Amino acid sequence: MSTAEALAELTRLVQRAHTLGTVGGLLGWDEQVNLPPGAAEQRAAQQAVMAEVMHAAAADSRVGELLARLESPGAGLDADGVAIVRQARRDYDQATRLPADFVRAKAEQESRAFHAWAAAREARDFAGFAPVLARNVDFARREAAFLNPAAPTYDVLLDKYDPGLTAAAVERLFGELRRDLVPLMRAIVASPRAARARELAAGLRGFPVEAQGRFLREVTSRLGFDYRRGRLDVSLHPFCSGTGDDVRLTTRYREDQPLSALLGSVHEAGHGMYEQGLPAAHLGTALGLNAGMAVHESQSRLWENQVARGPGFWWHFGPRWRELFPAQTAALSADDLALVVAPVAPTLIRVEADEVTYNLHIVLRFELERRLFGGDLAVADLPEAWRALSVELLGLAPAHAGEGVLQDVHWGAGLFGYFPSYCLGNMIAAQLWSRVRVVRPGIEEDFARGDFGWLLGWLREHIHAAGRRHSALELVRAVTGEELSPRHLVDYLRARYGSLYLGGSSC
Repeated sequence: MSTAEALAELTRLVQRAHTLGTVGGLLGWDEQVNLPPGAAEQRAAQQAVMAEVMHAAAADSRVGELLARLESPGAGLDADGVAIVRQARRDYDQATRLPADFVRAKAEQESRAFHAWAAAREARDFAGFAPVLARNVDFARREAAFLNPAAPTYDVLLDKYDPGLTAAAVERLFGELRRDLVPLMRAIVASPRAARARELAAGLRGFPVEAQGRFLREVTSRLGFDYRRGRLDVSLHPFCSGTGDDVRLTTRYREDQPLSALLGSVHEAGHGMYEQGLPAAHLGTALGLNAGMAVHESQSRLWENQVARGPGFWWHFGPRWRELFPAQTAALSADDLALVVAPVAPTLIRVEADEVTYNLHIVLRFELERRLFGGDLAVADLPEAWRALSVELLGLAPAHAGEGVLQDVHWGAGLFGYFPSYCLGNMIAAQLWSRVRVVRPGIEEDFARGDFGWLLGWLREHIHAAGRRHSALELVRAVTGEELSPRHLVDYLRARYGSLYLGGSSC
């Protein structure tokens, strides 16, 4: 068998496993969007069977044989072939290290745990959910032990979402960010204009859901999300799933918090545009996979924050927003609108946090996860540990578990090690934005004209087209010419929010 034939067969097998994974993803999407309440147990069984099928495809011994052939000294692979084989080796090794019965049981547990979390969140009942969460933690520990028994458990969990990432690297980056961010946040929160912004935001009331949905669909379409290859629905916790020609977004609406659905939908559309921009012919291989969750989050956070909270976006979309909600926005001046889309105030709820305080929510979750899997924190002690860190970082104490440890779906879904990607994504987004401002100084004028195509095209060329040829940190270095640093995020926040609240330089 020639190298070309072996690579072609490997690619077919890898893409088949990926396709099976997309079927499992659709089951997960349906579970959060459409599933009848009485069908939870049946869906758990379906998820378990699909996980078994996907695992069998990923661990197919033929994949191992082809990898051995292609990794031999005389294979003569080009750079793309090397990338495909490297990613296939990683996926194959991980699959073969996990017993099939464990994969099945874990999928079943996570499906049941999601529904238990949803019920516990509604009832604010952490004590009732704690045994379920403890089982999720146990599955995560066992998975890490199968995958890499020599490495710290939390490093293995981080590596699942961002290959090569370690707790030490995250701790260093988060430490630098926290040092500069906390005093900036306190200065902004204490400013008189910040109080005015909070007052204005609190005055946004009575925005009909139907009109909100129309507006955010118009916005996300103009930004570049292709609804011929995607859709938008409602779920308890907003998310994006799917790849290629079938990308699913969800949001949630509140009549008295209209910017929450808008910004959340722009965020998820950022994820979706990344998936739609990956090379379709190579889906499932390193050439058509995303570069990890930190890069994925950089795409969603860039569109949500740098774009949708910025002046150019609102110069363009502000008139349409006022047209759809004339009574609700009549009292807002242009200056008021600039404040109301960028208020800064600590909040207990992560997904409602402004972009200055948001990262502190991630620092909190990272610290708890690190201690939980380091053996320094028990599941039963999470609510009090959460409360203490919330007071320390945000100056706020949750009144109940729904405002604290139960607010996020991630732990209920077994997604340990995922949270750091949000903050790392913010850092990457700011560093990319810094580069964009150099090569396209008039980018805000583009937005004011309703032209978001240049930015999407730049991201397509430099981020999306790269697939998973590089790790997140390598990709950042290649695109920006620098190592990842919190400095760009802090500088961006100082510029934008200093201008609004502290009389600093304008963005």
